[in-house]
Amino acid sequence: MSNKKTVILVGAGLRGVVYTNYILKRQEDYQVVAVAEPLADRRTFLQKTHNIPEDMVFEDWKDLLAKPKMADACIICTMDRDHTEPTLAAIEKGYEILLEKPAAENPEDCMKMVLASEEKNVNVLVCHVLRYTPFFTTLKNLIDDGAIGKVMQIRHTEDVGHLHQSHSFVRGNWGNSDESTPMILQKCCHDLDILQWLVGTRCTRIQSFGKLSHFTKENCPEGAPLRCIDGCPVGDTCYYNAAKIYNDPNSPEWFKTAATKKHDPTPADIDRALRTTNYGKCVYQSNNNVVDHQVVNMEFEGDVYASLSMAAFNQGGRDIYIMGTGGTLYAKMKDDHITHFDFKTGETKEIPVVNAITGEHFHGGHGGGDIGIMQAFFERMKGEYTGKSICSLRQSCENHLMAFAAEKSRLEGTVVDMNEYVAEVENSIKG
Repeated sequence: MSNKKTVILVGAGLRGVVYTNYILKRQEDYQVVAVAEPLADRRTFLQKTHNIPEDMVFEDWKDLLAKPKMADACIICTMDRDHTEPTLAAIEKGYEILLEKPAAENPEDCMKMVLASEEKNVNVLVCHVLRYTPFFTTLKNLIDDGAIGKVMQIRHTEDVGHLHQSHSFVRGNWGNSDESTPMILQKCCHDLDILQWLVGTRCTRIQSFGKLSHFTKENCPEGAPLRCIDGCPVGDTCYYNAAKIYNDPNSPEWFKTAATKKHDPTPADIDRALRTTNYGKCVYQSNNNVVDHQVVNMEFEGDVYASLSMAAFNQGGRDIYIMGTGGTLYAKMKDDHITHFDFKTGETKEIPVVNAITGEHFHGGHGGGDIGIMQAFFERMKGEYTGKSICSLRQSCENHLMAFAAEKSRLEGTVVDMNEYVAEVENSIKG
């Protein structure tokens, strides 16, 4: 009898491929047995890659999840606005679930998932992959071991990167919050979750400021056409010339696969995308409305304060400065060490991050977090997990609610009481 853990995949885009590639390299232990994906190229790619029988390949997730439970786990990697229904259906079937972040497009749907999973006693692991990186687990262990005493304040920076902003949050799937989700949720639910995890207590109040200031029609160069490929007068010098970005052999491959919706795009596929999709448009003439810079201020239980700065205008990456009663920790995620200053000894030393994945930003993997979360996911299924990164769906969604509250604060100019906000959302679902 086989001891393999089996998986069905709902959504075979970039994230679905990343997670199932982990399985592909460990076929003696795990197997993808079914896939649901509306795009034929992606569907066929997954089917061939994992040798999935024809009768286990579906265009619509509803057809897959209407069938009796056929595997141990369900990985859900649809677009943000399409997470809730398949997740609730998979909970009802009793699958162990890995759910791509953000969990849902609004706080009410997050809470629906929480209550359903608790009622059915089903594990749902949201892909907060930063928790599973060598970088952040090292920071967490140092804090928990008392290296800097009690944490008092954290300054955290999410440098989105000017090209990443143009690709994902101007031209791409998450450029318009009316069609997807607010940027603070899509990009930074990672970071808000990490801050709560490092502090170790609940967020009590939150405040945010942010705006779309640069990627607007007001900043469009004179004479620029709607599409970069149509002879822009500043095309040779514009950082955001789509024709240069998507035809550049050094550009991230996932830029090209996202723009073309092809796993192995040809020059003709790229040309078609530049001429017919939003990825070919001038960044100053797209239908984007999400912020290009934002700050969030947070208060946590125990008089701990944190700030998050997210901005497009940089190379990209993350850094963090943690101040405690007995010392400080400072680190950049792209480096292989953390700088520790000890108040008692007055010494500054570099603490190595074991198995650090350095210099990574555009080229994926989330600093080892993609592999780390898959390993943790299967270890928990087998009863072998001993780490501290996994949290409940309730904890994950309460951290999501920090992002929704930050957006509420930004739009309304208010300070949001998190205890009241979470209670209000839960009560609205319970009726």
